[in-house]
Amino acid sequence: MGNSSKDDSATSGDASAGDAQPSNSKLYSSGEKVLAYHGPRIYEAKVQKAEIRKNEWRYFVHYLGWSKNWDEWVGEDRLMKPTEENVKKQQALDKKQNAEKNVKSGRSSQPKAKTSVDAKVDKEDIKNIVSKGKKRRHDSGVEKGSVTVEKLVKIQIPATLKKQLVDDWTSVSQQDKLVKLPRSPTIDEILTKYLEYKTKKDSTVADSIGESLKGIRRYFDKALPMMLLYTKERKQYTETIVDGVSPSTIYGAEHLLRLFVKLPELLAYMTIEEETLNRLQQILLDFLKFLQKSQSTFFLSTYDGTKVSGGKGKGKEE
Repeated sequence: MGNSSKDDSATSGDASAGDAQPSNSKLYSSGEKVLAYHGPRIYEAKVQKAEIRKNEWRYFVHYLGWSKNWDEWVGEDRLMKPTEENVKKQQALDKKQNAEKNVKSGRSSQPKAKTSVDAKVDKEDIKNIVSKGKKRRHDSGVEKGSVTVEKLVKIQIPATLKKQLVDDWTSVSQQDKLVKLPRSPTIDEILTKYLEYKTKKDSTVADSIGESLKGIRRYFDKALPMMLLYTKERKQYTETIVDGVSPSTIYGAEHLLRLFVKLPELLAYMTIEEETLNRLQQILLDFLKFLQKSQSTFFLSTYDGTKVSGGKGKGKEE
């Protein structure tokens, strides 16, 4: 999902009688239920209002079942009537996305229990991110005060970073552009800047924050090839990440931000104490605020459109 787009705002003068009117008539009315493209999927939505903006119809939509924080202005190219044909198209796209996600993450279409090795790796990474400083009483099983992360991990991504995610998807999947690699600053450099930022405020947190950032780095390096790349980026990845190079020394904020969308899914099988969960969320939210604060420095404003290959032309993909 993307953010509630504020940069599309317009004054009442946009639709004044003196302005040129769009040649096409309004296709959707306030209160009408529609299907709306958002990122790689199609969602059920409802038109809240329609206005003429910059000589074209724009629609303010609410995604049914989602928070109002996701409401946004969209163009007609993002909307469809909920006809039987379009509903089938929505279902087919969902099926395709789920199948691609399973393939990329190494899973079959059937649910698969985590192995003890997988669980051990995840626990070690969680320990690094949270850096509790105390041992758990048990290494397995549900303890008193423990919670299922799948139910409670909520990572609230700031609105401007949500828009960054949508723009990122559009640039790669629809405009055939790539992030030019290696990035500057790299993920390693961003994490180092964050550590410096935190230790300036409180030098006593250096060790604990450092361990937390190691956990984030490890998660990124593991997740990137499995679930953070779009189809058109895979060739670039195989050509760039060679000889044991760590992706976090090559990629930048654009791909790191995608990790925060996937983290709840990555942590879904964990069972940890509520105290640990709260600390985890605080760390992740604080880091996102840091990214937002330096968004113009860390993120590209334009992508490289000269080296895309391996795609099937423009269209919606993961």
